[in-house]
Amino acid sequence: MPHVAGRGRPSRASVYERLDRALAELNQRLGGLPLPKEAQAIWDDIWHQEAHHSTALEGNTLVLREVQALLGRGRAVGAKSLREYNEVRGYADAAQWVYSQALEPDGWHDGRLVNVSEVRRVHLTAMTPVWDVAPHPDATDREGPGNFREHDIHPFSAGMNPPAWPLVPARVDGWIDNVCETGERVRTAATLERPLPEELARLHNEFERIHPFLDGNGRAGRLLLNLILVRLGYPPVIIFKRQRDAYLAALQRADAGDHGALGELIARAMYDNLNRFIVPNVAGPVRLVPLAALATKDVSLTALRHAARRGRLDAVQGSDGIWRSSRKAVNAYLAAKHSRRNRKEEL
Repeated sequence: MPHVAGRGRPSRASVYERLDRALAELNQRLGGLPLPKEAQAIWDDIWHQEAHHSTALEGNTLVLREVQALLGRGRAVGAKSLREYNEVRGYADAAQWVYSQALEPDGWHDGRLVNVSEVRRVHLTAMTPVWDVAPHPDATDREGPGNFREHDIHPFSAGMNPPAWPLVPARVDGWIDNVCETGERVRTAATLERPLPEELARLHNEFERIHPFLDGNGRAGRLLLNLILVRLGYPPVIIFKRQRDAYLAALQRADAGDHGALGELIARAMYDNLNRFIVPNVAGPVRLVPLAALATKDVSLTALRHAARRGRLDAVQGSDGIWRSSRKAVNAYLAAKHSRRNRKEEL
C-alpha cells in the first residue's frame, strides 16, 4: 500500500526524491564529503549531536551542553554517574573512528564495505569504558565488549525473537555479505530492490534482530549504519532522542517486513546532515544556514553561538533549537569585532 503523507507533510516518495537530488549534488557538484580540515566545525557538531542523541535513546541523561563539555574540553560537567559519562565517551570514540573511515580507512579495512573485525571493534570501542565501571551482570569472561553473546535473549515485548546464541557468528557473516552486496550495487549504480533508505533500514533492522552482543546492540547498530554510510561517501545520520518512539515503532514494523517507516526516518536524517555539508557550499551570502556551517578557523561555533545569544550576531533560533545566520551577518560581526579591538588598542 503506498504511503500517504499527513496534511502538510511531504510524502515518503518525495522525501526519497529530495534525498536522491541532494546525494547527486554532493557527489557531482561538490566532489563528495569535505575533509575534516575543510569542515571541522560541521563534523564536530555532528559528532557531539550523535554521541548525545544515540546514547540518550538508550536512557543516558547527559544534556547536549554536558556532552559538548566532555568531548570538547574533557570536563565532566554536571553531577551524573561515571557510567553515563563513560557511555558518552565510549560512543564518541567509536563514532570518531567511524567518521575517519569516510576518508582514510585504516588497517582494519580489508576492502569490503564492512568486515567482522570492524563489527567487533565498533562494539569494543563503544562499550569498554562503560563495561569497566558497570559490566553486564550476566556476562561471562567471554562475553565482554567486542565478543558475541553466549546467552540466549528472551523474546522482546513486541515479539522479536533473536536467534539462539550458537547461530550468531553465522548470522553476522550473512549480514556482512548482505551489506557488501548492497554496497556494491550502490557503488555500481545497479538497481536496488528497494529505495536506498529502505535498503539501509533493512540492514539496520537485520543487525538488531540478530542482537549479536549481550548489551549495546542499539548503539553498535547505529554506529555500523553510519560506517556503511561514510564508506559509501555519505554523511553519518543522527536519530534524535525525541524520535525514540517513532524509531522503536519503525523497527517493530521492520521486524514484520515493512521497512518503509524506518526508511523514511533514515532518509530524513540523511537529508538533514547532507544539508550541513551542501548548504554552506551552495548558499548565497545572505541565506540563513546553521551556525555550524558558518564556523571557520577564524571564528569557532562556540563563539558564534555566544555572539548570537548576546545579540552581537544577526541570527535567529528556530523551533528546533538551532541557531541560524548568514555569511554576510558573520562577516559583519567579525568586522565589528575587529573594529572594537582596534579602538581598544588606540586607547
